[in-house]
Amino acid sequence: MILPSIIAGNCYTDGRGKLLYNNSFNAIGVKRIYIIENKNTAFIRAWQGHRIEQRWFSAIAGNFEVKLIAVDNWDSPSKTLQPLSFALSFEKMDVLHIPGGYISSIQAKTTDAKLLVMANYMLGEIKDEYRFDAGYFNK
Repeated sequence: MILPSIIAGNCYTDGRGKLLYNNSFNAIGVKRIYIIENKNTAFIRAWQGHRIEQRWFSAIAGNFEVKLIAVDNWDSPSKTLQPLSFALSFEKMDVLHIPGGYISSIQAKTTDAKLLVMANYMLGEIKDEYRFDAGYFNK
């Protein structure tokens, strides 16, 4: 299984202002983009993911904590699976690559945070969406 990874971005500052960039991210294969904006910092959007579809997340405003779980059985995952945790900040243009096989939990850590999501399938192109209750794991 391919592991999730951060594709590091950076920030350049000079007398004109800031330039946020990610020269290592290759967007070939991205077919769809959208933005997630949680209603507040207490809300956690959990657990949703894809067996096949890949996603790329990048904070375009504020900060996020993204937790990912590699699913062992899509019909009845083990309730004790442990998440990997990633911090995303708009201050760098890091991109979190999420390969197929993972579900995510997304929490805004600052108000007015916005998360850019990129996917490699069009909406409805495949049936590959899985959802589990927010409290399903670690029971």
